[in-house]
Amino acid sequence: MNETLVTLQGWLGTDVTLRQAGDSPVASFRVACTPRRYQKKTDAWVDGATQWFSVNAWRALAEHCERSLRRGDPVVVHGRLNAQVWSNSAGMEVTSYDVEAVVVGHDLNRGTSTFVRTPRPLGESTDRGVAVAPEPAPEEGAGIDGEEEMGAVPAA
Repeated sequence: MNETLVTLQGWLGTDVTLRQAGDSPVASFRVACTPRRYQKKTDAWVDGATQWFSVNAWRALAEHCERSLRRGDPVVVHGRLNAQVWSNSAGMEVTSYDVEAVVVGHDLNRGTSTFVRTPRPLGESTDRGVAVAPEPAPEEGAGIDGEEEMGAVPAA
């Protein structure tokens, strides 16, 4: 109930690894977040210390992350922050942070992305009701309503 939610903006530091936890797939990856600050004295942008976060995504989100994300991709991750306290090999207490992802996506400030909707089986419940049969995709060169897009060359 009193969970700490965070949003990370950074770069994927590792490839996504997919594993099974019981019946559920879990994707794991690391995100590097480097803050930038403008220093008026030097009239320049300066990078701060990079912070690394381990991210875990579950079920369908895990599978989508594994298919969509590659090391070096700019990402935005929103989820629950968890702190892990442990002792390293030198006996020092270390705190590391991981995020249980609720939402993951490419950072569109840094480039473009193409979205492909995952079809749901008929009758499967969704957050907004019951899924219906998907409409057939428009033909290539067609707009959303099946009309030709400007500049598209019709198929011969």
